[in-house]
Amino acid sequence: MKQGTQGPAGAVEAAAADRAGQGRCRVPAQPAAQDAADRCRVPAQPAAQDAADRCRVPAQPAAQDAADRLRDRAGGAEGDTVRGEHTHGEPPLPRPAVQRSSVRGQILAALRTALVTGELRPGEVYSAPVLAERFGVSATPVREAMQQLTLEGAVEVVPNRGFRVVERGAGELAELAEVRALIEVPVMLRLARTVPAERWAGLRPLAEATVRAASAGCRATYAESDRAFHGAVLALAGNEQLVRIAEDLHRRAQWPLVGGTSGTRGRARLIADAHEHTALLDALIAGDLDVVRSLVGEHFNGAG
Repeated sequence: MKQGTQGPAGAVEAAAADRAGQGRCRVPAQPAAQDAADRCRVPAQPAAQDAADRCRVPAQPAAQDAADRLRDRAGGAEGDTVRGEHTHGEPPLPRPAVQRSSVRGQILAALRTALVTGELRPGEVYSAPVLAERFGVSATPVREAMQQLTLEGAVEVVPNRGFRVVERGAGELAELAEVRALIEVPVMLRLARTVPAERWAGLRPLAEATVRAASAGCRATYAESDRAFHGAVLALAGNEQLVRIAEDLHRRAQWPLVGGTSGTRGRARLIADAHEHTALLDALIAGDLDVVRSLVGEHFNGAG
């Protein structure tokens, strides 16, 4: 692609059009009432990975953030290699097309998905310019998204190199599950005594979406649908701060462990967690508080 004949904006659109033809598979269809956030936007998996754990981003409009790209180029080396960031020898990532609007938000969502699926591997260092090239955007929105992940504790800055994905073990996962239980379980039990059955029945599509995502084996789709279900339950309490804090803890609990499970065993765990959602709704609709208490305890013990 020669930018000298097309102009910056034309070159960006041409690059996006080249990528628009890449093959993509769709995630399982969601109910019409469900938000598009329940769709998986995970980048393509390496060829050696089992096909059951692959899902790809739906086709996006062929547009990119030309303004950020021009700003990086105007800054000279800053747009390509920042503070000596290395750009060689890193594990490759796919290049999904992104929409022009809210590029930073889309890159952040894609990086979060890559964390859940393990494409961003714990302990590996990734530079913003290399990731930007893989995504087909400028380095600026990638760097901003990585800074947000730094604040969330997912990655850490490595001077003159980029960002390292944080390594964590089972102990940290257990701590997150304990904190989530301390916050969510009392709220769920209180809601079980006050929310009418028809309100619980309205959450059925969200619970069923988690079952479909788990059955498909797409960890990114399941992670999003799982957070959507738990968020909808907690939203019945009418406390926005509670929902935000719980969502942050939930997202962190979904990051993969070093040497975590995958394949059939991991998929079986997802399916079991998803069916706990539907069983919990059945108990809430029936007003069976004993069963609700038991199911909620088991669900958080499994970090679901």
